Amino acid sequence: MSLKLALAATLGLVLATPALAQEIHIRDAYARAASPMASSGAAFMLIENIGDADDRLIGASSPVAQLVQLHTHREEGGVMKMVHVEDGVDLQAGEILVLQRGGDHVMLMGLSEPFEQGKEISLTLIFEKSGEITINVPVDLDRKPGKNGH
Repeated sequence: MSLKLALAATLGLVLATPALAQEIHIRDAYARAASPMASSGAAFMLIENIGDADDRLIGASSPVAQLVQLHTHREEGGVMKMVHVEDGVDLQAGEILVLQRGGDHVMLMGLSEPFEQGKEISLTLIFEKSGEITINVPVDLDRKPGKNGH
């Protein structure tokens, strides 16, 4: 009987361990592509760090894309260009990171299936301290930038 209790206690501790990931809340996520036949798309969302420690979004992956990268837009020579953010994006304690059109976002390239309105895609966000968080992101091709469009 004591072996069962010890195993149960150990299992409880193991399941309780990933508390760091719970300090990151993902809200209002959506994905879109320019057209149903597009070979790339993007995901946007609000990422809130409710913890006391800074973190960093360092990568992402998805089964619907051959390559997933963190991107941002930067002005170079008077022209806005989309660039890969190789070092990741800081997420300060108590702050919200806004991934939005025209700014930081998750870029999905080499799509294996079309982004269709109302469908969901699986997306794993990779944090330096909080580890991996997998979410289902609804495809919303009608959403416009601005309020609730980030």
